[in-house]
Amino acid sequence: MSTHVEHDPTDVEDLPGELDNGFDEGFEEGVDDGSVSLFEGDEGGLEHGQRHALVTLLKQRFISARTHPRDWAVLVEHERLLRSRLNDLFLDLAIDRSREVAWKRQALSETGSRFPTLLHDTAWSREETLVLVHLRDRLRSGLAGGETRVHVDREDVVDYVASFRPAHATDESGDEKRARNAVASIVKAGLLIGAVGDDRYEVSEAVEPLLPLEVLQQLLESLQRANSREQPVPDADDDLFEPASTPVSTSGRTDAPTGGQ
Repeated sequence: MSTHVEHDPTDVEDLPGELDNGFDEGFEEGVDDGSVSLFEGDEGGLEHGQRHALVTLLKQRFISARTHPRDWAVLVEHERLLRSRLNDLFLDLAIDRSREVAWKRQALSETGSRFPTLLHDTAWSREETLVLVHLRDRLRSGLAGGETRVHVDREDVVDYVASFRPAHATDESGDEKRARNAVASIVKAGLLIGAVGDDRYEVSEAVEPLLPLEVLQQLLESLQRANSREQPVPDADDDLFEPASTPVSTSGRTDAPTGGQ
């Protein structure tokens, strides 16, 4: 089973120079951030820092003040300019200011026609869906309990996915492998902060704006329809899952540029 919602399938290992889990450590030394001429024949109109922030927006699922402090600072200062550059590519810039998270999404035509797109149309797997549900729940409960940074153990996430195995399932080792691969996929997407092999991760503040209530409900309904197990899928009730302040498109278009494949 797979659910078509916003999902970045780009493997960080497939992208030369991809920032490890998003942290903006790629600023070149000795480059004049105020210069708009960075190489021979350069006709670009952006300064180095602005270009870096733009490229990070294109390559990464999101940027945040937590994971990309320098890019975030540039975005805040030059939001209109960077939004304009994305608009030139038929992309829109979405910002959740309270959580200090920004991401791109496909622009929608006012006439209903389809724009050319750089984004992939892909899907979350069943296991990835359950991981996302768990992370959103853990993030909300942790913040409500006064935690400033919310963490989860990898084994706890794997156990959560395993708790929804159908009673008739017999491939326990295969199911566990898929659950662990799902955790690794979410780490590479930047929604769990840490290295793939870590035992404990920080839950990114981007989980909630990237997975608002309407998208979560789509995930759960699709999972419910495809699931024949006796144990029900968790409900996205209003007490547990409140809408995010900045909803995202549910068109199925994701935020990974096709050039990254």
